Amino acid sequence: MNRIDRLFGITTLLQAKKYVPAEQIAAHFGISVRTVYRDIKSLGEQGIPVSFEPHRGYFLVQGYFLPPVSFTQPEASALVLLQALAATLVDKSIQTPMAAALHKVKAVLRSSDQDRLEQFAHQLKLHVPEYCPSERDYLAALQAAIVDRRVLDMEYGDKRGVTSQRQVEPIGLVFYNFAWHLIGWCQLRQQYRDFKVARMQRLTSTTRPFTRTQHRSLADYLADLHLPYPV
Repeated sequence: MNRIDRLFGITTLLQAKKYVPAEQIAAHFGISVRTVYRDIKSLGEQGIPVSFEPHRGYFLVQGYFLPPVSFTQPEASALVLLQALAATLVDKSIQTPMAAALHKVKAVLRSSDQDRLEQFAHQLKLHVPEYCPSERDYLAALQAAIVDRRVLDMEYGDKRGVTSQRQVEPIGLVFYNFAWHLIGWCQLRQQYRDFKVARMQRLTSTTRPFTRTQHRSLADYLADLHLPYPV
């Protein structure tokens, strides 16, 4: 990667995250921390307002945004592949915004690249017969509750068909054994539980914040499951 592309990449990385330590920038671009310092200085000389907060890292001053960027053909094709995966493995609550995002990508491509992208989309099919998506479009609501740290109120049916009312503090979503699972702290059981999304019979997103200030990470919980393959 040449230096101009790297400077642009650093700016994009800073825009995507609130804080980025110099060591993380160095690892991301395969450069030394000293080179990061020089690059940050160059960005400032070009009028890009990069600031620094001790113990957190670099950040873009609020209010600065990069202008819309174009996508390379491989980048756009990768997004088409993601859309195909979404059409197969997620519900409509995720499929709709994914399609809208891809339309925005296509809008900044040259017409010749748009034609190639459409051709590739027609030549790509995924078939996962083992997977049966939920009839209810809950994934977007679950995603929002995880990000906002809000309690979910649900009616949940266990594998015996017994339904119970649950209030859950969600810590993550995971796809394994060809099914989506919500991992969260169950206020009823006072334990972390694995809720299969397909068994959720009713779901309400509340405005109530978590009752616990600290939760286990999703990675720690999954490590205890001892699954036979990575998830």
